[in-house]
Amino acid sequence: MPLVNIPGSKSITARALFLAAAADGVTTLVRPLRSDDTEGFAEGLVRLGYRVGRTPDAWQVDGRPQGPAVTEADVYCRDGATTARFLPTLAAAGHGTYRFDASPQMRRRPLAPLTRALRDLGVDLTHEEAEGHHPLRIAANGVTGGDVTLDAGQSSQYLTALLLLGPLTREGLRITVTDLVSEPYVEITTAMMRAFGADVRREGRTYVVAPGGYRATTYAIEPDASTSSYFFAAAALTGGEVTVPGLGTGALQGDLRFVDVLRRMGARVEVGEDRTTLTGTGELRGLTVNMRDISDTMPTLAAIAPFASGPVRIEDVANTRVKECDRLEACAENLRRLGVEVATGPDWIEIRPGAPLTPGTDIKTYGDHRIVMSFAVTGLRVPGITFDDPGCVRKTFPDFHEAFAELRRELPGGRG
Repeated sequence: MPLVNIPGSKSITARALFLAAAADGVTTLVRPLRSDDTEGFAEGLVRLGYRVGRTPDAWQVDGRPQGPAVTEADVYCRDGATTARFLPTLAAAGHGTYRFDASPQMRRRPLAPLTRALRDLGVDLTHEEAEGHHPLRIAANGVTGGDVTLDAGQSSQYLTALLLLGPLTREGLRITVTDLVSEPYVEITTAMMRAFGADVRREGRTYVVAPGGYRATTYAIEPDASTSSYFFAAAALTGGEVTVPGLGTGALQGDLRFVDVLRRMGARVEVGEDRTTLTGTGELRGLTVNMRDISDTMPTLAAIAPFASGPVRIEDVANTRVKECDRLEACAENLRRLGVEVATGPDWIEIRPGAPLTPGTDIKTYGDHRIVMSFAVTGLRVPGITFDDPGCVRKTFPDFHEAFAELRRELPGGRG
């Protein structure tokens, strides 16, 4: 039985870095993800004057409840959305002038709901070029707090950024949310805030965060559930079996619910206390599924949908259009390149199996790590698949190709 050790969660590592930087004392993060996104986040903290010590198995962060140690900094956020959305919020709680910029890919991704909320809270913030996008400049003088309204219908990261800020404000925050996508990610945030000593609760559509800061701790990072989806999908597709240790009934990440989608398609799933095992049965049934709360796994399902016994319709995933690329259209285009019939709408995609798939197809990645990793699963059944930018997996899983090749050797019917 292949046992797959998945790298640490990107989402949890990014939140843990913010919390560690904001906490009173020295925090140790155990088994953090080491990837372009998380290294970029750690580098951003260093630019802001925080001490981050890194060893292969743990990172140590000297927290500064009063905010950045420097009064001026220029921070490059690379491609990382968590870096680009969380670090400006952390800086706003300090005192100084801080400029943030990002890659062309990240510059295209929206920030407006978050920066509008920060302005409503009195933060002096300027978008230097396109309104609602990086680059931006913050003249920070702490944040008083109070009531604010937020639209998190494009990204739950806007809400997470404000929640993380709450304990650092002088009066706390009451955040009323008008729309929210990917709610399980917010549940990760609130659980982690409590682990660092914060008081946060939900009252209907309003999140109430008390002032008082954070306490340093030792925090273990669980494996990345989004990344595990490719390995679970590989087992479902090939009739093999995969176990991921470290992800079980107590997992924080909602993306583990992807195994429930695979169960509906015919796979056998066993979720234990500290591990999840999925066994393919040789059957993949078509289905209609709402993936609003687990939309990062939408490309994984799209990539195996051509092998289902009937149409696969994925609904309520409009937010995937504003990720690293327009993932909904990227999946549709690549499936069509493979010879699959696909229909799309504003927030849905329907994949209709039946046509023979085209060997030797070159997948257009748009520099998006999730497109590469998803269609690598398709490559288990279609020989000769290539990628125009296979290296973009460094964003979250630099060793993905090696790990997936190792798994492929152990699965029935896997191809090189």
